[in-house]
Amino acid sequence: MSWHTWLIYLLAAGGLSLTPGPNSLLALTHGALHGHRRALFTIAGGALGFMLLIALSMLGIGALLQASAHALTVLKWAGGAYLVWLGIQLWRAPPLQLQAADEALFVRPPRWSQLFRQGLFAAVSNPKALLFYGAFLPQFIDPARSLWLQFVVMAGTFMVTECCVEFLLARLAHLIRPALERFGKRFNRVCGGLFAAMGLALPLTR
Repeated sequence: MSWHTWLIYLLAAGGLSLTPGPNSLLALTHGALHGHRRALFTIAGGALGFMLLIALSMLGIGALLQASAHALTVLKWAGGAYLVWLGIQLWRAPPLQLQAADEALFVRPPRWSQLFRQGLFAAVSNPKALLFYGAFLPQFIDPARSLWLQFVVMAGTFMVTECCVEFLLARLAHLIRPALERFGKRFNRVCGGLFAAMGLALPLTR
């Protein structure tokens, strides 16, 4: 992909990583309960899950591109509409409540395999994530370039960005959690507005 497209993708991936989701909340709570070092296993499991979902999305996108030359345009506009819808849902979502999630977690420090498994399952058990990648990734694909090379670049960029953001959440968990619970509604509206803006702008990006 071109340098200009990659920079836009990097900014979009960073914004998406900052939005609340199952894995970011899991990293946040594990960081608060077990420390940021042990939360690295949670983050690694989530990264593997995201990689699998991105690969499945790219396989589907590649099949559509082989079937129709106009499929990418259709995917871009359909994906943009889906991102706008997600933004509206996030805007209307209630503030984050993390205390209830803590009660379901381990009282004693769990093994690394348990943390890794929780991160992996949190990623792959969310069917909305597969739909989301199917809507988000086509906005940056150049059909004239190697699809697999673009997959490596986009998946690698997203993984590094997501892992850095989740580690920061785990590292600063005790400071971030009270702020999210206090200003959660406002935070959701900011993130929802970003989703909607991307959904409107990205299909027009060349």
